Amino acid sequence: MVEQKRLTKGRAALLLILSALGAIVSATMLHGWHVYLGFAIVGIVLFMGFFLWNRKD
Repeated sequence: MVEQKRLTKGRAALLLILSALGAIVSATMLHGWHVYLGFAIVGIVLFMGFFLWNRKD
C-alpha cells in the first residue's frame, strides 16, 4: 500500500512563518510594483510547498 503524506502541524507552522517573513521582506525592502511581485513569489512557493507535502505517492 502507498502511504499518503500529510501536512503536519510543524510543516504548517513553517509555511506560515515563511509567508510572514516573505511579506515582511517584501513590504520593507521592495518598493512600487516589486512589492506585489514579492508577494506573488511567496504565494507561489507556499502553494508548491503545500501541494508537495500533501500529495499522494
